[in-house]
Amino acid sequence: MRSYFAVTTAEEVPSRRRVISWAFWDWGSSAFNAIVLTFVFTVYLTKAVAPDPDSGSADLGVGLTIAGVCVAVLAPVTGQRSDAGGCRKLLLGVHTAIVVLSMAGLFFVRDSPSYLLPGIVLIAIGSVFAEFATVNYNAMLVQVSVRRTVGRISGFGWAMGYFGGLIALTIVLFAFIQPEVGLFGVTSRDGLNIRVVALFAAVWFGLFSLPLFLFVPEAPASGEPPRRNFFASYVVLGRRLANMWRAERRTLWFLIASAVYRDGLAAIFTFGGVVAAGTFGFSSSEVVIFAIAANLTAGIGALLGGRLDDRAGPKTVIVASLTALVVLGAALVVLPGKATFWVCGLALATCVGPAQSASRTFLARIVEPEREGEAFGLYATTGRAVSFLGPLMFSGFIALFGTQRAGMAGIVVVLIAGLLAILGVRAPKGTA
Repeated sequence: MRSYFAVTTAEEVPSRRRVISWAFWDWGSSAFNAIVLTFVFTVYLTKAVAPDPDSGSADLGVGLTIAGVCVAVLAPVTGQRSDAGGCRKLLLGVHTAIVVLSMAGLFFVRDSPSYLLPGIVLIAIGSVFAEFATVNYNAMLVQVSVRRTVGRISGFGWAMGYFGGLIALTIVLFAFIQPEVGLFGVTSRDGLNIRVVALFAAVWFGLFSLPLFLFVPEAPASGEPPRRNFFASYVVLGRRLANMWRAERRTLWFLIASAVYRDGLAAIFTFGGVVAAGTFGFSSSEVVIFAIAANLTAGIGALLGGRLDDRAGPKTVIVASLTALVVLGAALVVLPGKATFWVCGLALATCVGPAQSASRTFLARIVEPEREGEAFGLYATTGRAVSFLGPLMFSGFIALFGTQRAGMAGIVVVLIAGLLAILGVRAPKGTA
């Protein structure tokens, strides 16, 4: 099959300013993922706003499930329409603005049960449009790189995301959350310190997304006429999938294989803190310290993995990373002690970044020119379609064997399945 890469015909390497501007969007978006979704605001929503943590967690789960379904159904079509209209950056700007506004809106969510539903709705809206924005952001990778640099630039973007989230978390921890009286006299009354953190995250994302819109040019249109009828895009998408099955089957197999192991990668971060506390006896402060160290090593791993990607190819990086993750995960299943978790856990984090970055470059190297938005929309959809695998195997193995440690074995099984699946996918032409 012919190998595609949208920028290979360009002799001039994109400027360093363009690359850094593109990566700063990842730096900024990490505030939504780290502060709002993972560590700060959802915890506030379920513990302080909801009547009780159990019902709050259940309601939040329902909201995020609905958001996930919306992403799975709509992401490929929104990506396709941005390709056809040559409005990839424009839609990225619109989606980014909606995420920023949804985060700013969380400032008004007080610590009273009557604010639970508005808080969940705002987080769900932010989650949907953050995914839509990421589709177009990933597709722009081919606009800021050439074939020989796509790996290191993708790795640089992932690393900027890790480092940006780490710095943003550190700022809000010491400026607003930990002190009894934070900056500007902020206290915890009415949840004000956490609400201000949401406002800070909105400003952080909006500010650091600006360089991309100033210095990265708009993508060219794919040549297909833009469609006014939104639902007609699904007919076109069906034809594209049928054509991919006939002529680009490798792309389909990669989307399926990567969806499996990417869910395993997500499960490592999702349940890592839970396992550290429940199985290895980490205190809350030790979990936070470990999370900071894990983000650092993941970012460093993404940088190094990106350079290896350009030398040996994305499939080599993915296979090597998954193999190491399986071995390290198995070690955590059988070996005791905090020292074991520190060593194996940080090594796991180091391998996650390269696998994530190389997955993006693998698709960028094989997708047809001017169809990157559609392809990364399918990338998001397939990921959402199997997003139950990691949590299901983690909880299922715990239920089956009666120990939390067995849950790690469930995640290892998901990683093995993804590794076996990617082994059968042919590497992009011109890579090892």
